[in-house]
Amino acid sequence: MKQNGKLTERTLEDNLYGRLCDIEIYDIHSHINGSHLTARGLDDILLYHMVVSDLYSAGCPDGRRVPENPSEEERIARIRQAIPYIPYIRNTSCYYGVRLILSGLYGWDREITLDNWQEIDTVIAEKHKDSLNWAGDILRKVNVARVVTEYKYKTSGRSDKYLRFSLEWAFFTRSQWGQFDTALVELENALNKPVKTICDVHEAMESYCAQIPYDEIVSIAHHFSCDITYKSVSEAEMVQALQNRADAGEKERDIYANYLLELYLTELEKQVNPPVLLFSLGAEPLPYETGSNLSSKTIFELAALFERYPRLRFQLFLSSAAHNQALCTLCRALPNVYLAAYWWHNFFPEFMRRVMGERIDMLSSKKTIGFFSDAYCVDWVYAKSIIVRKNLAKVLAEKIEYGQLTEETAIEYARQTMRDWPEEFFE
Repeated sequence: MKQNGKLTERTLEDNLYGRLCDIEIYDIHSHINGSHLTARGLDDILLYHMVVSDLYSAGCPDGRRVPENPSEEERIARIRQAIPYIPYIRNTSCYYGVRLILSGLYGWDREITLDNWQEIDTVIAEKHKDSLNWAGDILRKVNVARVVTEYKYKTSGRSDKYLRFSLEWAFFTRSQWGQFDTALVELENALNKPVKTICDVHEAMESYCAQIPYDEIVSIAHHFSCDITYKSVSEAEMVQALQNRADAGEKERDIYANYLLELYLTELEKQVNPPVLLFSLGAEPLPYETGSNLSSKTIFELAALFERYPRLRFQLFLSSAAHNQALCTLCRALPNVYLAAYWWHNFFPEFMRRVMGERIDMLSSKKTIGFFSDAYCVDWVYAKSIIVRKNLAKVLAEKIEYGQLTEETAIEYARQTMRDWPEEFFE
C-alpha cells in the first residue's frame, strides 16, 4: 500500500520478511535426536517444554517436561490432560508456534479437542515414518541450512547431513537447589570416578578434557549460574574446601565451581583450535523449569574471567532481556565475547524485538548470531525460524524508517548474523 507515493511501514515490513525468508540461516543450538528428527506425534509439538509451562500456568496439573521417550500410555495421558487448558493459552506466542506447525506443516487449522486430537496425531505419526526426508522438506521450507544438536544424539547415519554437534557433558558452573558440591558431582558423574583430593581433581580434569571429541564437535555447551560468585581461587582454598565437602555451603560451592572452571578453560586453551564455548546465562532453577535471574555484578565478574582466556570464544545465551544492554557493553570491550539470539525467557516477541534493536544499535554484526531454536524436533525449528524472521522484519523496518539503515544494509546485516558468521563459527 502507498501513501503519498511512499511505501507504508507495513508494506516495507512485509517486503523485508519475504527477503529474510530467502536467506538461508543456521541454527546453532538444539536438542534434536538424529534417530527421530521430526515430531513423532502431537505430543512432540503440543508438549514442547515451553508450551508445557504455558499450560501449567493456565492450571494444567502437571508442569513436568515430557520424557524424551514416554510410554504410549503416558504420552496419551499427557495430551488428554493438556487439551482442556488450550483455550487459556491461545493468546500466547508459544501456542502461536504450535498453530504455525500444525497449519503450515500438517494442514490442520482446527481447534484441538478431546474428540479430534487423534486425527492430527495420526497425520503427524504418518509423516514421521519418513522422518529423514520429511525433516529435509521442513528445513527447506524455512531455508535452514544446518542445525547444531547435542553430540549424544549423533547417529552416524544419513540424518547427520542436516546436523552438526555440540557437546553437553559436565556443567561445572551450574547451581542446584540444596546441593553445594554440584561442580564435583558433575565431574564425578562424567568420569564415573570419585574425586576426593586435589590430585584427584587435576587428574580427573585432564582425563575429562582428553575425552572430549574435538574433531566431531563445533561447540561445547555450559551454563553460568547467577548464584555463584565468579573469582579466581587458590589451590589452598580448594584443598580446604574439599576437606569440608561433607558440610559444604555457598562458600565451598563457589570455590569448587571456580577452581574446576579455570582448570577446564586452561586445558581448552591448549587446543590448536578450541571449540566455541556456549554458555547460557540468566536462568535459574524453579520446580519444573527456570526463572529469569541475572545481576550486573555477575556480568562484571564474568568479564574478568573472559579477559583471562583470550584464545577462547564465549558465546552467551541470555535469558534476561533486562541485562542485554550490559552484555552488549561487555561484547564491545572484549573481542572474545559474543551474544546469540533469544533463549527461553527472551523468546517472546516483545522481548525479542527489544533485544534485536539494542544489538543492532550497539554491536558489530560479527558479535551476534541471530538464530537458534533450542528445539527438540525439526518441526519447532520451522516455527521458531518464522517467528524470528517476522520480528526481525519489524525491527529492521523501524530502523529503515528512522534512517539508520537502508533496505540493503538491513538485509546484509540479517545475512551476516543468521548465516555468514554462524557458518564461520560452526563449520
